[in-house]
Amino acid sequence: MTESTYRIQGATGEWEVVIGLEVHAQVTSQAKLFSGAATAFGAEPNTQVSLVDAAMPGMLPVPNRECIRQAVRTGMAIDAKINKWSRFDRKNYFYADLPQGYQISQLYHPLVGEGQIEITLDEKNPDSSTKTIGIERIHVEQDAGKLMHDQHPTRSYVDLNRSGVALMEIVSKPDMRSPAEAGAYLSKLRTILRYVGSCDGNMDQGSMRADVNVSVRKPGHEFGTRTETKNVNSVRFVMAVVEHEANRQVDVLEAGGKVVQETRLYDPDKNETRSMRSKEDAHDYRYFPDPDLLPLELDDAFLEECRQSLPELPDAKRRRYEEQLGLSAYNAATLTADADTARWFEALLAEGARIQKKSEGEVAKASANWLLSELYGALNRLGKNLEDSPVGPEEGAELLALVADGTISGTIAKQVFEIMLETGECAPRIVEEKGLKQTSDTGAIEAAVAKVLADNGDKVEQYRAGKEALFGFFVGQTMKAMQGKANPQVVNELVRKALA
Repeated sequence: MTESTYRIQGATGEWEVVIGLEVHAQVTSQAKLFSGAATAFGAEPNTQVSLVDAAMPGMLPVPNRECIRQAVRTGMAIDAKINKWSRFDRKNYFYADLPQGYQISQLYHPLVGEGQIEITLDEKNPDSSTKTIGIERIHVEQDAGKLMHDQHPTRSYVDLNRSGVALMEIVSKPDMRSPAEAGAYLSKLRTILRYVGSCDGNMDQGSMRADVNVSVRKPGHEFGTRTETKNVNSVRFVMAVVEHEANRQVDVLEAGGKVVQETRLYDPDKNETRSMRSKEDAHDYRYFPDPDLLPLELDDAFLEECRQSLPELPDAKRRRYEEQLGLSAYNAATLTADADTARWFEALLAEGARIQKKSEGEVAKASANWLLSELYGALNRLGKNLEDSPVGPEEGAELLALVADGTISGTIAKQVFEIMLETGECAPRIVEEKGLKQTSDTGAIEAAVAKVLADNGDKVEQYRAGKEALFGFFVGQTMKAMQGKANPQVVNELVRKALA
C-alpha cells in the first residue's frame, strides 16, 4: 500500500489533507425508485412525473425491485457487506424542487454496509502503486427535482423529471490524502459502476456527482473540521476542489481563524469554492422511519441471482490479461480502465484468433498494441471515441491477420488502415485492389539488394570495416526500392547474405 507524500507547505510548516467523497450515482433503470415514471435523460420538463413523484395526496410509494437489485450488485462488486434487512427513512426538509417536503433515504439501516476499492496511482506501474480506500456504506434514496433559473428574468421554474429517480449514495471513509487519490478513487468507482451496469457514469449529464469532504491537519494529528463541496461533476473538478479547499483552510488556520463546518459550492470558471450554507447535522433533518414503506428483506435466492449476474470486474480482468494473455501491466490496466474499451478489445481478440486459427494469447500483444497506438491515435486525430470508430473489431482483426501471415508489412498496414478510415472498405479488398501484397520473391529482392550495394560502395566498405550500424541503412534502402512491399524478414536475410 502506497502512502501519500502530498503536503501543503504553510508558513507554520506542513499540512496534510484528509478527503472523503459522497458519490451520488443514478441507478440504471427504466422507472423511478418508487413510481413507474420514466427516467430517460433530456426529456421535455415535467413530462416524466407520476402522481407519486408530484406528491399528490394519498399516493403511496412502491419500491422498484430493479433499483434494489442494481444497488446490491454494486455492493457485491466492491466486496461490501449486503444487509439482508434494511429500512427507508424520511429526511425532512423543504425546498421548491422537493414536492413531498421530505426525501426518502436510508440513514439508520442502509442496504449496503462496509466495502473497499483498490486504486492505482501510477498507470505505468499499476501493481506497485496501489492503495485501498474504505467504503462506509451505500444507501438508496430518491433524487429531488431541478430548479431552472434561466427561463425567466424574475422567476424560477421547477422541472420534476428527476424527482424520485433512484440514487445510490456511495460514502467513502476519509482515507484519501491527495487530489490524485481522490481523482483515482472517483475514476475507479465510475469504472466499476459501468462494468456492473448499475450507473452509466455520465457525469456531464448529472447521473454521477460527488460531494467532496475536505479537512486539513498537521501530519499525525486529529482530524480537523471539514467542509463539504456539493455536486461536483467531473474527476478534474473534484481534484481542483481538494486542492483549492485545502489551501483555503490552511490560510484560514494560519491566520488564526477557525474552519467552519459548512456546505460550499465550486465555481469552475473562477476555480474557487464559496460558502452556500452552514452544515446541518442529522437532527436538523428530523429523520424517522418511513411509515409508508415496509423494511426491505432480501432472501438468499435473490442475493445469489445478483451475484451470478455480475460480470468479470476490472481488477480480475486486468490480472487475467497479464497472466493469461501476457500483456504488460500498463497495457492491461489501460484496456480494462473502461468497460467499453475492454469489450471492444475482447471482440478484436476473439475475431483475430478465429481468422488466424490461433489462441487468443498468441494474438493478444499485437491486438493490444494496435488498438492502443494505431486506433486510439487515429480516433484522437478524428475527434471520435471508440463507439464512433469507422473501423470495428472485425475489420481491425482482418487487418492484423494480413500482417501476421506476411501478406502485408507493418508499414503497408499503416497505409491500409488510413484508407479504411477514409473509405470504410475492408483491408483484404484494399490490399487486393491497390496491389499492396508483400512479396517474398527472392529473385526480385536479391536484384534490389545488389543495386543498393552497388550504388553505395563506400558504405559497403565502411560496414565491412566494422561500422555495423549501416546494416539498417541497406535494409531501409532495399525496402524503399521495393516500395515497402518486400517481406522485411526476407530482406534482412538477403542483405546479410550479400554483405557476408
